[in-house]
Amino acid sequence: MKQVFSKHYWNDKDISLLVGQILRIGVLLASVTLIIGGVLYLTVHGKDPIPDYTKFIAETNANTTLSGIIAGVMQINVPQIIQLGVLLLICTPIVRVIGSLVGFIIEKDTMYIIITLIVLSVIAGSIISGLKG
Repeated sequence: MKQVFSKHYWNDKDISLLVGQILRIGVLLASVTLIIGGVLYLTVHGKDPIPDYTKFIAETNANTTLSGIIAGVMQINVPQIIQLGVLLLICTPIVRVIGSLVGFIIEKDTMYIIITLIVLSVIAGSIISGLKG
């Protein structure tokens, strides 16, 4: 029996197909979430008057933190459902890079492992430096 995480089990084409599948599933999941959120938003707020955009009102933590988004989705709050769709769309390429890293580790391709780790560290640094205090 072949080991799942060995080079003999996975070849280059299998890893490419897996990474492509990650992208397709991520974009499809984000799109469905955004469409559901958009339809719900228009159902609830479609006939509301146009807001006064002359005054800036900052977003609450419910829309800008992961815990706020998840709590809002659990309570079926429409803006948080839309935010979850955006978050899924942002996370899709990050998960793709992680999938590529796993593939490069299986192939034992040191140069691409290092390059992918650098890309992940840049992404992580950008996310951490942009976190709301």
